[in-house]
Amino acid sequence: MVKVLVLRVEGTNCELETANALRLAGAEPELVHINALMKGQKGIEDYQGLIIPGGFSHGDDISAGVILANQIKYLMGNEVRAFVEEGKPIMGICNGFQALVKSWLLPAIDGPFIKQDATLAFNDSGVFKDEWVHLKPVKNHACKFLQDVKKGVYLPIAHAEGRFIVDKETIKEMNSNKQIVFKYVENPNGSVENIAGVSNPEGNVFGMMPHPERFVHGWMHPSWTRGKINEEGDGLQFFRGFVKYASKF
Repeated sequence: MVKVLVLRVEGTNCELETANALRLAGAEPELVHINALMKGQKGIEDYQGLIIPGGFSHGDDISAGVILANQIKYLMGNEVRAFVEEGKPIMGICNGFQALVKSWLLPAIDGPFIKQDATLAFNDSGVFKDEWVHLKPVKNHACKFLQDVKKGVYLPIAHAEGRFIVDKETIKEMNSNKQIVFKYVENPNGSVENIAGVSNPEGNVFGMMPHPERFVHGWMHPSWTRGKINEEGDGLQFFRGFVKYASKF
């Protein structure tokens, strides 16, 4: 069975939902606190995939995800770099996406931990957004484990710092590399080019602001009592794709 590490730190609060989604997708998730990795009690190399779930890591006391990002980059950077360069999949959801961007693992145009190419800033509305949004996949994107997500999806968001910002030269390179994976149909936060999810150029590291783990069953849909809703939620396909790809390692 595919072993997936679900990373925990102080303030993480979506790890149980993420583990549940992975089990539904056929994986064996393990919740691991970052201290266990930094102390050598657990090794990231023993897993076939890594997911950084949502929440408010370290209370987002400096800015969203930045303390976790520095832990990843400076305290376990060699192990994470080897994991990425081996081709194993990493997915960051919401706060996990913020940590991947601020640790320089996304967009990572020149490779992992080289420089920060983008950031996730406060929503242009200036308020926390807690709502459902429509997303559409970008054709021929680079992400290796989301190739089967062909149609638009409906997922919840819950963030204050979700506005994806890059400069003109970087967005040009990202488009050329096919790193933009999902876009919002209606932009809830002011992200450049409606960007909701991106990958690294190699396609094995992916991050997104919406929460696929919060919609894996039909009854999680906000209108499940008022219409015909599929038994399976749109979010489950993200985890199925992740587990299928991770099974190669």
